[in-house]
This record gives sequence, structure tokens and C-alpha cells, in this order.
Amino acid sequence: MLKRILPFLCLGIFCVTGLAQDFPTRPVRIVVPWPPSGNVDITARTIAPAFGDALGQQVIVENRPGGGSTLAARAAATADPDGYTLLLASAASLAIGPALYNNIGYDPATSFAPIAFISSVPYVMIAGPKVAAKTVADLVAYAKANPGKLSYSSAGIGSASHLAAELFRLDAGIEIVHVPNKGMNPALIDLLGGSVQLLFASVPGMQAERAQVRAIAMAERKRSALMPELATMDEQGLKGFEVANWAGLLGPAGLDGAIVKKLHDEIVAILATPDMQERIRTLGYDVIGSTPEEFGAQAVQDVARWSAVVKKAGIATN
Repeated sequence: MLKRILPFLCLGIFCVTGLAQDFPTRPVRIVVPWPPSGNVDITARTIAPAFGDALGQQVIVENRPGGGSTLAARAAATADPDGYTLLLASAASLAIGPALYNNIGYDPATSFAPIAFISSVPYVMIAGPKVAAKTVADLVAYAKANPGKLSYSSAGIGSASHLAAELFRLDAGIEIVHVPNKGMNPALIDLLGGSVQLLFASVPGMQAERAQVRAIAMAERKRSALMPELATMDEQGLKGFEVANWAGLLGPAGLDGAIVKKLHDEIVAILATPDMQERIRTLGYDVIGSTPEEFGAQAVQDVARWSAVVKKAGIATN
């Protein structure tokens, strides 16, 4: 594993030399693995104008959905490493996709030069209106006393909401039944209708129905600024439990270290402005910002986590 991690992190620490003083001299393209209006797309379009102003060139957002978000990642991984094609990846394309699909055409540990985390979309475990449990301990106790009687919905097989619930099932040592849907809205409808009892949803995804559901726990290691009153899964006994569909900026492997540094410095400076922080938090995301090393380490950690969940849960999509 160490040999796999080092190339990824080395690129983030600017191992490749070069001044790249004139970069950029033409528009920069950010490839997004999802259709318009999704979390990652909205993030890209929120930062693109300010990013373009900082770079002195237009930053164009290009949506390239498909393949469980792996098509865009492959396109970025095989692009010229000149800084003009970047990828705004999510955990789905950089960690979950490689765990679910074979022959995706890139290696998340060696095919990219990490630049910076941008934001994180925190997930919450929510229960339907008829569920009596108010804590993680309540749910686990009920599930152990009544194996197979609790069910959970998801946005589909292999989605973040599916894998989050499977991680919960495995960590808690319980049996709960999966009822997949085609999207988060149908999954919420099932929860509200009482045909399922649990759902892992993003904070933005659950806001419209917040008054009708019970938020049980934040699926992160620390509380979110978006719902600071809600205790985490970790605080409620499931140590180390963490699920967040982050967005992070990367270039192809081999990208000149000076270009990586310039892109990193500009994007982190943008994220630090009060206006941008307010805009991103208004969307329901936590602002992150990070060093390339931190981004690379988190991505490799997520690959290992979701690969283990997919294997233990026997999830198959191919």
C-alpha cells in the first residue's frame, strides 16, 4: 500500500519541477463527473468565476457524466498534464467508483496530481416519522433484538447513501434490509411513507423534509457547522465512522509542480474569502481547503475504506 500512496502524495508535494511562470495562457477546463445541478457541478460553477479572475483566464466547467462518475475521471487522467484540463472529483469518482467497477482506465492512487480539497457534503443518518429510536444506540439495540425488521432506502446500488448504510450495518454488527431506489427523492418518499425506516442523506438533500424526519447522527468524525447541534456517529459509539461526499481538484499525473502550487494557492485563497465561504455554506456544504498532501492521503484512505465495504457487503455492479 505504501508504494501506491507515495506516487500520489509525491505529486502533491510538487516533486515535478518547472517554473510555469506563464501559466495559464488560455482557458482552463474543469471536468465534472456529474450532470448539471448536482453537488459537484454546483461547487464547480460557484468557484469557477473567481478562479478564472485569479488565473487571468476563463475557467470553463464541462459536465461529463456516465460510468458511475468514472468517465470524467478517465478523461482527466489521460489528458495532457499541462494544467489546462482539471478534474473536480468527488469521493464517488475517486474512491467509490474504483471500488465498484473493473477496468475503469485509471488508478486513483497514481493517475492524478492532487491540488486541494474544495468542500465536503456531510451525510446524516435520518429516521422516518414512525421510528421511535432517537439515538444510534437505540437503533442498534432494536436491530439486534429484531434482525431484518429495519430497512433502509438509498439513491441506488453503489451510491454514497447505500455504502454509508452498509458501513453502518457492518460496524454495528446488525442486519438491516436494503431497498434501493433511482435517486434520492424517491428514497426520501419511501422514508416519509413508512415503507423504510432509515436513510443516509446529504445535509442539502434532506433540508426540504427536515421537519418530517428525525436526524439521528452526523456521519462524520466531527460535528458539521451546518448542524452543530447534532452529535456524530463517533460520539454516539461508532468510533471512526465517517461518510462525506467531498469535492476536490486534481490534475493528471505528471503535472508540473509549479503549476500545482499556483493552482493550489489560488483556490485556497478563494476559499478563504468570507464571500466564498458564505456562498458554499449556503449551498449546504462545509468549506475545506487543504494541502495537496492532505488531499492525497484522504483519497487513498477512502479507496481502502470503500473497497473493504464493497467486498464485505458483497456489492456487485458489473
